[in-house]
Amino acid sequence: MNIIEIRKHLQSTVFDHETLASILRGKVSNINAKIAYMVNKGELIRFKKGLYALGKEYQTTSVDTISLANTLYAPSYVSFDYALSYYGLIPERVYEITSATMRMKKEFDTPLGRFTYKPIPLQAYALGIDWLYDDIHGGKLIATAEKALCDKIRADRGIGRLSQQKLRAYLEFDLRIDMELLFALDAALISTIATAYKSSNLKNLSKLINRRKQSA
Repeated sequence: MNIIEIRKHLQSTVFDHETLASILRGKVSNINAKIAYMVNKGELIRFKKGLYALGKEYQTTSVDTISLANTLYAPSYVSFDYALSYYGLIPERVYEITSATMRMKKEFDTPLGRFTYKPIPLQAYALGIDWLYDDIHGGKLIATAEKALCDKIRADRGIGRLSQQKLRAYLEFDLRIDMELLFALDAALISTIATAYKSSNLKNLSKLINRRKQSA
């Protein structure tokens, strides 16, 4: 059974060992040897043990990095710099896919790039997450712009406690946040996240945005 025949049976761009085994069962004598052979030939991409995609030459649809990030290490949602770039809040294009998780920190170096996972407290985890869906990749989880920024600020332990004035300078010059987009964020959601994180910096972020909206 060749890779073109296997492709006809696949329902998604990323699939696990059991999916491959169910397709190959009864068609080859040694399923694991066949999978290893296809990986070595570049017909399959291996992201971690038991998780694969078709090689680039055989893909009809490219792998979605957000969906892959969710699948590599679950539960998790894409956040931090990658999500800030996704929403246009920072000017840089981010190549490392950064996620938040309730589990221990983790890194995966894959053919599609590095995927990193940072732990956050349970009480803050479920706040400010968007579930996106399309017919090709299915559902995927990404932080809202508000949550991504809160996660980023909370993770930067070196900044200490900032006044609203110093926080604004940090956002504008250190993180290079688009200030027009910043002031359009939902201050109430940020306040809720700040309470869950028990963060004075995030409370000041909510106040900073509210003060700007009230003066506009």
